[in-house]
Amino acid sequence: MNWKTDVTELLGIRYPIVQGGLAYLAYSELAAAVSNAGGLGQITAMSLPDPEALRAEIHKVRKLTDQPFGVNFAIGQHGRPFSHYLDVAIEEKVPVISMTGGNPAPIFEQLEGTKCKKLVLVAAKRQAQKAEELGADAVMVVGQEGGGHLGKSDVGTMVLIPSVVDAVSIPVIASGGIGDGRGLMAALSLGAQGIEMGTRFIATKECVHASAVYKKRLIEGTEYDTAVIKKTLGMPARAIANPHTERILEIEKSSGGSYEALKDLISGAANRKYIYDGDEEKGFGWAGQVMGLIKDSPAVADLFARIISEAEDIRKKWGQ
Repeated sequence: MNWKTDVTELLGIRYPIVQGGLAYLAYSELAAAVSNAGGLGQITAMSLPDPEALRAEIHKVRKLTDQPFGVNFAIGQHGRPFSHYLDVAIEEKVPVISMTGGNPAPIFEQLEGTKCKKLVLVAAKRQAQKAEELGADAVMVVGQEGGGHLGKSDVGTMVLIPSVVDAVSIPVIASGGIGDGRGLMAALSLGAQGIEMGTRFIATKECVHASAVYKKRLIEGTEYDTAVIKKTLGMPARAIANPHTERILEIEKSSGGSYEALKDLISGAANRKYIYDGDEEKGFGWAGQVMGLIKDSPAVADLFARIISEAEDIRKKWGQ
């Protein structure tokens, strides 16, 4: 079947499926596997120690695939400088740059005059409109079901996607609660031109940095096994519920949860403790409610085949 949409045309990919940035997890193996399967794989830039490490990771991706891929910039990490990383992505002629968190305006300025396609992750209609004004080529719109950092409005994907579709003229990529062919077709029916998945890609063979504990929890957990932390900081984010997130929530509840009180518990080091080492007591891992739909950890190519097969079965039922 023909899977051409505005997103596949924009990004030069076969299927309208984008892999999320996935801090500390989205490296060359996963990015290349997603791109080879027909989607858009991405490297996470700000999880790398320095710009030259990003350059090395870009070179690794290009050895593994000749398909388009992107570099994701999580720019809301307490003001950590990113311009030198972006310089590398520009020098290496990375075809797609995506932005999550923070104000993307400086990235747009630095990308001016390049051929990079610009994607911005947003969680509200006004953010999507602002991204379009700045020059985004598409917006990735995450509903409150998603994993990692979310918007403050608690609006679900089912309502948020058509609201944003009606508010902007650029393509919309739906995110949050999507992990199979049914989710892909639901997103397209809401007016989106593609989907972004994060949590679902963690439970794959090519997400080699994710601990066995992390993947096991994603497979065995349900949609009820997540917790939203950091609300007191104005930065709500969804993670797997475990003893560490319980400790965070207790501090937020009992003391108002200042940044000073929480900073060690919500740090990148604490994140890595869980996603790399599987330490339930001293670390946490991001996950969306879609974990309730995850039952295995297949190869990326097999996951794509399954998603497209499910979606095509639905299209046949619809008579498309």
